[in-house]
Amino acid sequence: MVLRLLVGEPRPQAERALGFVSEARNRGDETVVSDIVVSETYFALQYHYGVPKGEAPRQLRNFFESADIVSSGCAPEVLQTPRLASAKPGFVDRVIHAGYLRKADRLVSFDRSANKLDRSIVLR
Repeated sequence: MVLRLLVGEPRPQAERALGFVSEARNRGDETVVSDIVVSETYFALQYHYGVPKGEAPRQLRNFFESADIVSSGCAPEVLQTPRLASAKPGFVDRVIHAGYLRKADRLVSFDRSANKLDRSIVLR
């Protein structure tokens, strides 16, 4: 649904998604999106719709700032990371990291770039 709202294609699905969100808002209900949906949308924007890597985070950030949609996770906070498109670790790894830190005291990974994140242990 997020992808349809962002790109407006296919049009019938985009219109149904917009209608759903509008009806939910009118009822006073929240429309909630998970981090995995945001992550999939991030990649789909780039690989299926040709959105430049630096533009995809901006579109998602604007989406959460302007839409009547809330996140069930931490993706909106991660989307605020400066120069996210070129950051190492990247967007999805940062979402995973932030998600772990909500429930655990650290992230354990084999990815060396995780060293750049607080409370991370890199196994060698």
